[in-house]
Amino acid sequence: MKKKLLFLVSCVFIVLLLLFSTYKLMNSRTFQVFGGLTDRVKTNQKVVALTFDDGPTNNVEQILPLLKRYNAKATFFLIGNEIEKNPVEAKKIVEAGQQIGNHTYSHQRMIFKSSTYIKEEIEKTDQLIRKAGYKGEIDFRPPNGKKLVGLPYYLSKHNRETITWNIEPDSYFSTAAEKVRYVKKNIMPGSIILIHPMYDHTGNELKTIQGILAALTKEGYRFITVNELQALK
Repeated sequence: MKKKLLFLVSCVFIVLLLLFSTYKLMNSRTFQVFGGLTDRVKTNQKVVALTFDDGPTNNVEQILPLLKRYNAKATFFLIGNEIEKNPVEAKKIVEAGQQIGNHTYSHQRMIFKSSTYIKEEIEKTDQLIRKAGYKGEIDFRPPNGKKLVGLPYYLSKHNRETITWNIEPDSYFSTAAEKVRYVKKNIMPGSIILIHPMYDHTGNELKTIQGILAALTKEGYRFITVNELQALK
């Protein structure tokens, strides 16, 4: 009886350990089982990459002038079906000389998905990005940063890295002032900052972007694209 109980407890422990390990791997910003992953780049230069997820939406028209005011470059990780809905905004990002990245077509979590599904989500969005006029290298960021085996394997076979981040103020604070303070406290050369401004209708995210641009510019930082940041490796 004791042996059966011990065996049962051991099985439960192993299952829980596997589930915990899977969860940690799925959400890791710094590790994956296949291919390359960039959450920041080690450099002595005072440069950072400001990245925006989702969209494009009409908020692009307010973000681009802000970037221009500070002579800043950014990387917009766009969703394929949103590019189809808002092609003009996607083209404006390109015309402004900013970088566009791939954030999948439907923004579904890319875990426990078939290889066919992964391929279609990425390649369909690549085509839409090219249609918008973007000619540079297309970086990829998984929705919510989640990945396990299938997605990293696909990316590694196509010589593409997973782009994550090391600073995400939206996950910890609600006001623009708090987010800017958090970024200032945690910034380091080569950081990748994640902001979600596309669906905000309060103006809070725009204030956050402006605050980050102003604060880090004052500290001597330059804002460059993810592609430019990776070139410093």
